[in-house]
Amino acid sequence: MKTRKLGSLEVSELGLGCMGMSAFYGSSDEGEAIATIQQALALGINFLDTAQLYGPLTNEELVGRAIKGRRDSYVIATKFARRMDGATPGDMSSVGEVDGSAEHVRSSIEGSLRRLGTDHVDLYYQHRVDPKIEIEETVGAMAELVQEGKVRHIGLSEAAPETIRRAQAVHPIAAVQTEYSLWSRDPESEVLPTCRELGIGFVPYSPLGRGFLSGNLTSTDDLAPDDFRRTVPRWSGENLDANLKLVAKLKEIAEEKGITPAQLAIAWVLAQGEDLVPIPGTRRRTYLEQNAAAADVELSAEDLARIDAELPEVAGERYNEAGMASVNL
Repeated sequence: MKTRKLGSLEVSELGLGCMGMSAFYGSSDEGEAIATIQQALALGINFLDTAQLYGPLTNEELVGRAIKGRRDSYVIATKFARRMDGATPGDMSSVGEVDGSAEHVRSSIEGSLRRLGTDHVDLYYQHRVDPKIEIEETVGAMAELVQEGKVRHIGLSEAAPETIRRAQAVHPIAAVQTEYSLWSRDPESEVLPTCRELGIGFVPYSPLGRGFLSGNLTSTDDLAPDDFRRTVPRWSGENLDANLKLVAKLKEIAEEKGITPAQLAIAWVLAQGEDLVPIPGTRRRTYLEQNAAAADVELSAEDLARIDAELPEVAGERYNEAGMASVNL
């Protein structure tokens, strides 16, 4: 596994998204999840992505157990945004509103460090921008955490170009995380060019379209009753029918190359630039190993042009109305 740079932070060219091990996609096997995190390191993947929201709170604890005794071998990214004062593990309704205040920045890091069992976080993101608080206040408080040694690098998630610029003026931003894949290409218009202009790394989450681009899911009937994806417009009705055509074309191209659709989707993201570090999530070692093999897939200019020309556009939004209101702020 090669490495890439997010600002001045060096990480494996593929990371591991840990969210689904604890939240949003139905039940999970904790023993298998921990084994997956540990197997990632054996495959050369040292970059782990978690957040206090996942669980809530329990995903950071799980990651902490998985890395115990090998903390310095991993690069740990976590995120804060919503108030967790009254949060109950497993109950998303107990989570408070987004709070970007300096006070909340300082209190949030203490909880994350405790749950992760570490004295520092390598990359600390604001998970969602708080429109009620000036970004200068939020990033200023995050910068103080860097000075104190509790955080090594700062990141933003789902931030708009102007927000990114204002944040960068306060303190160097190592990475911006946004959904990006063959069915979520919005960042190409403004966010990604802004990051490149400012020398900020880009971390695409859900490079497999929340599993849809794997080709293994064809209906919401395939999902657990409490799976978050049941609420996503892209996964239902006419949108689903249209998007299955996109996956069919992806499968066709992947079969010609002797790889899986998931490997093609990840390889495509990797091919978009050396400043991108996708973080496909999985909770099983089998899929982790398949995803890691995507780093060895080489796509020619002709392959990339064909994908652009032949894959139909995605249908439907990537979140419901409330979710869309919280992104690109």
